[in-house]
Amino acid sequence: MQTRNPILDEFAKITTNAMGLAQAASEEAKSAFRAQADRMVAELDLVRRDELDALKAEVLALRAELAALRPQTAESGEQVPPTGDAG
Repeated sequence: MQTRNPILDEFAKITTNAMGLAQAASEEAKSAFRAQADRMVAELDLVRRDELDALKAEVLALRAELAALRPQTAESGEQVPPTGDAG
């Protein structure tokens, strides 16, 4: 048989409320950190991944076009400097 102890009931309620408050504070801290990180990234003017991939594809296409034009310039006698393959 169980007896109800009002002191223990109040302690359980307080503990439950404290856990809820701690969880809410954790979510608020995560949100504030994320907002600050977004601001810092915006200030750094970083490039997005999709922009970088598009630029890489454009560079590869231009290199292929240049490689196709090299034989034509060699026939005409023009000097074409080699490209630097940085990656």
